[in-house]
Amino acid sequence: MPRGDKSRYTDKQERKAEHIEEGYEKRGVPKDEAERRAWATVNKMDGGGKKSGSGRGKKTNKEPARKGGRKGGASRKAAAKKTARKAGPRRSAAKTAARKATGRKATGRKGAKGASRTATGRKAGAAKKTSRKAGRKGAAKKTTRKTPARKSAAKKTSRKAGGRKGAAKKTSRKGSGRNSAAKSGRAGNGRKAGARKKARG
Repeated sequence: MPRGDKSRYTDKQERKAEHIEEGYEKRGVPKDEAERRAWATVNKMDGGGKKSGSGRGKKTNKEPARKGGRKGGASRKAAAKKTARKAGPRRSAAKTAARKATGRKATGRKGAKGASRTATGRKAGAAKKTSRKAGRKGAAKKTTRKTPARKSAAKKTSRKAGGRKGAAKKTSRKGSGRNSAAKSGRAGNGRKAGARKKARG
C-alpha cells in the first residue's frame, strides 16, 4: 500500500479526520498541517484502518481526542484572555474617557450654575444698591420737603406771635388812651367843681 493511501480506512474514520481537520483550521493551523494532525489523531485512536488494516478488532482510544480538546480549549481560553487583556485597556480607557467627559460636563454645568448664581447675585446686589440709593434719595427729598415745611410753619408761628405781640401793643395802647382820657376827664371835672365853688363864693 503506498504512503498516504486511505483505502483501508472506513467512511466513519474519514469523517472523523475531516472534523478534526476543520477544528484545526478554525484555530488557524494551515491546511496541510491540519490534515496531518487529523489523520495522526485517527490512527492513534483506532490503531490504523479498520476496513482491512491493523485497526480491525481494536477498541477506539478517545484519549488523543480528549488531549487535543484540552489543548484546543486551553488555547481558546488563552486567546480569549489575551483578547480580553488587549480589549481591557481599551475598555478602561473608554470608560475613563467617558467618566472624564461626564465629569467635565458636570463641572461645566456646575460652573455655569455658579456663574449664573454669581450673575444673579450681582444683579440682585446691584438692584439692592440702586433701591437703597433710590430710597436714600427719596428720604433726602422727604427731609428737604419736611424742612421747608417746618421752616414755613416756624415762619407762620413767628408771624402769629408777631401778630399777637402787635395786638397786645394795640390793646396796651388802647388801655393807655383810656387811662389818659379818664385822667383828663377827672381833671376837667375838678376844674368844673372849682369853677362852681368860685361861683358860689
